[in-house]
This record gives sequence, structure tokens and C-alpha cells, in this order.
Amino acid sequence: MRDFDLIVYGATGFTGRLVAEYLVRTYPSGDAPRWAMAGRSLAKLEEVRDLIGARSDLPLVVADADDPASLDAMVARTEAVVTTVGPYQLYGSALVAACVAAGTAYLDLCGEPAWMRQMIDAHEAEAKATGARIVFSCGFDSIPFDLGVLTAQEQATKRFGRPAPRVKGRVRVMKGSFSGGTAASLKATLAAAARDPSLVKLLTDPFALTPGFRGPHQPTGLIPEFDTTLNAWVAPFVMAPINTKNVHRTNFLLGHAYGPDFVYDEMMVAGLGDIGKAAAEAMAALNPFKGDKGPKPGEGPALAEREAGHYDLLFAAIEPDGGRVDAVVTGDRDPGYGSTSKMIAETALCLIGGEKRGGVWTPGALLGSGLRDRLQAKAGLTFTAC
Repeated sequence: MRDFDLIVYGATGFTGRLVAEYLVRTYPSGDAPRWAMAGRSLAKLEEVRDLIGARSDLPLVVADADDPASLDAMVARTEAVVTTVGPYQLYGSALVAACVAAGTAYLDLCGEPAWMRQMIDAHEAEAKATGARIVFSCGFDSIPFDLGVLTAQEQATKRFGRPAPRVKGRVRVMKGSFSGGTAASLKATLAAAARDPSLVKLLTDPFALTPGFRGPHQPTGLIPEFDTTLNAWVAPFVMAPINTKNVHRTNFLLGHAYGPDFVYDEMMVAGLGDIGKAAAEAMAALNPFKGDKGPKPGEGPALAEREAGHYDLLFAAIEPDGGRVDAVVTGDRDPGYGSTSKMIAETALCLIGGEKRGGVWTPGALLGSGLRDRLQAKAGLTFTAC
């Protein structure tokens, strides 16, 4: 038996601290997992332990992405590692390799599809052999979208006897900032693509995470348009390039449960009429990661701002004859920090003790409705089919 159920690696960073703080507040006693915090500095770990009100004997583990031996020692002690240390293409590869070799579950907040594909190609076979469950994108990108599509398709199957070949993901409300880590990951991805132009193909391919499979043409979502399904103008959504790839990977891993001809896109709802059109055009021109105004990695908004954030997502499942069912996903905190920290913690706890089906997974394909139920019970998300 290993020492811990879960280690939060990167607990001295802003998001990692939120994950640890969530575990302290949500699981204070009898039903608490056996968990520890990990990071590069013992002194900083001790400081965070006091800051979040954790018990004084909460175990602390020193590990560094630049020291593979320390990563090997850390993952050997635990069933699962949650890592918030990104960009993952810079700091994640050695940890994935260590977890795969040890048969340890790995969960992150990755939105870096080119790196994710590299990890799939490098480690899928060995992860299946060792029982390691490698689970990317366990935050706002891409759990609400992954499970939103799953919910819509369940409803379509109940209503029409089959999954819908077309689902539209529409962000109706999103209040709150993206994390500094998300911005840093995007910058690292663009820098990597500049060094290796072959990565551009992966970044623009909706089936980049489904090795050996190519589905039908997918909408790009790059141009504002009038959406006849919603009777509203919609604009590009900055997280769509990663979310759509994860949704297609879930379909792929589930044996094409949504069908081999499944078509999916994501856009933001801008509004109605001429005002909606103008808003969509303005949103399309906006780069939320431009400049240095956003948070840096390790920084983030105050508690009041995180608690004031929320989001509302619509998933319209459309049948060829025009039949339609919807699923709505809401979150009660800002997407980049408050909601994300709860989601990755609960995903790890849902995974712990489960069947060791090794491989490189999406949350939706590995944990499905069980994770959805847990997020509704614990993490402030709602999933409503209509």
C-alpha cells in the first residue's frame, strides 16, 4: 500500500494552493483522503500549510521538475498526482514519464494539444501495461464541455434512440478571468510552433488527439456568424481549440459512442440583432491574452472576485430531421481559478480507488457520469438536460 491517495504537486503556486485549500475545507476529518502537498521548497510548503489552515502534520514532499529522481520518489509514494505546474510542455514531461513507469495516476490542467499528442504517442502503450491513468485537461478546459456533450448525447439517445451527429457548444455567460498558467501555456505553445512549424498542423487539427482516426470536416469557429439554432450572433471562443479536441478524443476513446461522423464546435453567444452582430465582431477582434494586464503564473484574483465569477454553457444536440435536445452546464465560481481548483480535486478523488484501466484519458471517457455526479454534489457545477 502506498503512503498517500493523492499528492498535490505545485501546492506553493496560486492554483495549487487553491486545490490544497479546497481539500482542507471540504474533507477535514473522517472522510479525508490520505494526501500530501509537494513542491520545490520545504519552507514555502510549510508556509502554505499554515496559510490554508491545514493540520500541522499534513505531509510535505519536496520534488522538482528539474530533478527526475525526486519525481520518481514522489510518484512511488502515491496512487495519484495532481499537478498544477505548467506550462506542461516545459515542466510536465518528466512527471508523466515517472507516473507511467510507476503505474501512478496523473491529472493536470493542460490546454496544450501539441504536447498532449506527444505524450499520447510516447506513453499510451506503456500506460496501458502499467495501469497508469494519465488524465489531461481536468479544469475549465475541458471538463464542463466534455461532460456537457456527454449529457446532451445521453438525452438525445433517450429522446431519439440514437446520439446526435451534430452538437453545438455555446458559452452563454462567462464571468471571471483566465488563469496566468493558461496565458503562459499559450505563449509557450506559440513559441514551440515558431521553432517547429510542424506543430501548427496539430494545433489546427480537430482530430489531433485521435491517432489514426479522422472524422468529417468540422466548423472552424473562427468567424462571427448568425447561429440559426439560437437565433443569435456568436463569436469565436478562445478555449475552443483545446476543448473540441478533447471532446473528439472522448468520442474516440468510447468507441465513437457519438458516431464516427460526429461534428462539434464551440462559440460564444454575443447577442441579438445588429447589437449582437457588432458585439460578435468586437469579441472576434479581442485577444484576452494580449499584453501584460492579466495575472502572471502564480498570481490570481482575490477570493471575492473568484466567488463572484460563474459560467453558463449550452449544448444543443441536433438530429438530421431537425429534432433537438439541450444540456446546460453551470459553474458557481470563476472558471480559471475557483471552479477549476474544485474540478481537478474532485476528479482526482473520483479516480482514486477506481478500476486501473491504464492509458491516456480524457475525464469524460474515463470517469463519465460518475464524475458528473460528484461535481454536482461537491464542486458547484450543475448539469441539466432539457
